[in-house]
Amino acid sequence: MNNILDTGIKNARNVGRYIFGSGSVAELTDLVQERKGNTPGAAVFLVDSFFETNMDYLENLPLEKSDLIRYVSIDEEPTTESIDSLVEEIASEVVMPSVIVGIGGGITLDTAKAVSNLLTNGGKAADYQGWDLVRVPGVYKIGIPTLSGTGAEATRTCVMTNKTTGLKLGMNSDYTVFDQLILDPTLTATVPSDQYFFSGMDAWIHCVESLAGGYRNPIGDAFSTQAIELCRQVFVGGEMMSDDHRAKLMVSSYLGGCAIATSYVGVVHPFSAGLSVVLGLHHCVANCVTMTCMESFYPNAYEEFMLFVEKNEINIPQGVCSGLTDEQFEDLYRATVIHEKPLTNALGPGFRGVLTQDKVREIFEAM
Repeated sequence: MNNILDTGIKNARNVGRYIFGSGSVAELTDLVQERKGNTPGAAVFLVDSFFETNMDYLENLPLEKSDLIRYVSIDEEPTTESIDSLVEEIASEVVMPSVIVGIGGGITLDTAKAVSNLLTNGGKAADYQGWDLVRVPGVYKIGIPTLSGTGAEATRTCVMTNKTTGLKLGMNSDYTVFDQLILDPTLTATVPSDQYFFSGMDAWIHCVESLAGGYRNPIGDAFSTQAIELCRQVFVGGEMMSDDHRAKLMVSSYLGGCAIATSYVGVVHPFSAGLSVVLGLHHCVANCVTMTCMESFYPNAYEEFMLFVEKNEINIPQGVCSGLTDEQFEDLYRATVIHEKPLTNALGPGFRGVLTQDKVREIFEAM
C-alpha cells in the first residue's frame, strides 16, 4: 500500500457541516438567513431544471426579492463555456452573493461549486481545470443532493468538459468542497429507477476503483469499504428504492465521495469520460456501459455489477459505439488516455503499454 503522500493530497479536507435525515431540507431557511446575517448579500439558488415544473418537491424555498434563482439544464454535463456564461450572468445581476445553494444531482452540484470559485477567483473556468489552481475561497456554498451516487456533494472537484481541448477534468481544490450539506433522502423518492441505479453505481465504482488502485490510505479504504457494503444492501437486499435503502444510498454516496477525495479512480472513469466527451453520454450511464466491458480489469467487481443489473432488472444501453468512424475511435482513445493519474493508479506508469490504441478501440467496440 502506497503512502497517502503519493496522491499529492497531504492534508485532506471534508465538508465542514452536514445535516442528515428525512425532512431536513426544511433547515435550509435558517441556514440561508444565518449566512445573510454574517455576510450581507443575495442568495443564489442553482436548481436542477427538473424542479422548474416540479417545485412542489421543494416547498418553502427561502427566496427573497433580492435573491436569484437559475435552473441548471441536465441535458448536457457542465462545460467550461456553460459555466463561464452562467458566472457572467450572475455577476451582472448580483454584486457578490452571500451564499450559493446547489440543489440537484451531480451536474447541478458541480455547477454550484464551479460558479462559487469563479465568482471570487475571476478568469475563465478552463483556467482552473487541474489540481490546486484555485487560489482563494469561493462564495460560501450549500449543497443539497437530489440524486445519490455521484459523490459530488463530498468531493474536492467539479468536473467540466472543455470542448475546445476535449479535456474532461475538474477544478480539483480544497476550495471546491461544499461548506454545508443537507442530505435529505426524501428528495430522491421520485427519481426514475434506472437513473437511481446508474447514479448509485457511480458511488460503488468510485470505491471499487479506489480499493483496486496503487494510491491508497487506510481512511480512504474505510470509506470505500463501508460505501460498497451499503450499496450491496441496497442493490441485492430487496426493493432498491425503499425508504431505508434510499437513506443508505445517500450515505454511500457521501462516503464514496470522501473516499475518492483522498485517492483516485481507475480504468472505468477514463473510458466513461471518453464516452461523455465524444458521444455525449451522461457520466453515470457511461460508467455502467463501461463496466460491462471491464471483466479483464476488475473480474470480481464485474461479476457483482452484473448481479446488481440482473437483480434490479436494469437495461444497460448497448451498441453505443456501433457504426463509429475511425476518427471517432481515435477521439475516444485520446479522450481516455489523457487521464494519466487514474490510469497510473490502476495500471502503473506503463499504462499506455496496456491500453494501446488497438486495445482501447477493442474495448469501445464491445460497448
